[in-house]
Amino acid sequence: MPPSDMPYLIVGLGNPGAQYAQTRHNAGFMAVDALAKELEVTMKKKFLLPVDMGEARMSDEKVILAKPTTYMNLSGKAVGALARKYNVMPERIIVLSDDVALPLGTIRVRVGGSAGGHNGLKSIIETLGAEFVRVRIGVGAPPPPIPLEAYVLQKFGTDLDHALLSAKQAAAAILDIIHHGAREQTF
Repeated sequence: MPPSDMPYLIVGLGNPGAQYAQTRHNAGFMAVDALAKELEVTMKKKFLLPVDMGEARMSDEKVILAKPTTYMNLSGKAVGALARKYNVMPERIIVLSDDVALPLGTIRVRVGGSAGGHNGLKSIIETLGAEFVRVRIGVGAPPPPIPLEAYVLQKFGTDLDHALLSAKQAAAAILDIIHHGAREQTF
């Protein structure tokens, strides 16, 4: 088990910019924002790193919250740079992402595994390997005939309140992981 002086790196996946705010693909950003609010952390642009980030302490653990500004498909670039800068091993990296295979409101925690077709996770796996913790946030599948690529870039609309509640549940899952360790679970 990594030493407790090694921080946890908590990364929400999404796309930067107002046009992507509150879209399904930004569920990870929404969850990091919910956690930042709970921990009273201000997220700021990090000089020379492609992220918005903030730092906090939870119990005796240092926690780094991050939202890559590289766009989804290049998330590994930002996560890799943060892992190197803060000397974080993959076992202490927790990535929050949207998942169209899960119903809206479902949260799934898993250690390791594949990208499951998610380009942000694929980019991180290519950079770091697969042994990081994933917190997948269900956004539901696209209704026919909407293509997947268009669906994930749509705003939540009338489902926004449900999505914000999911973001808070994902933030609570992070707290549980830090206090009790990562274990596969769905809720």
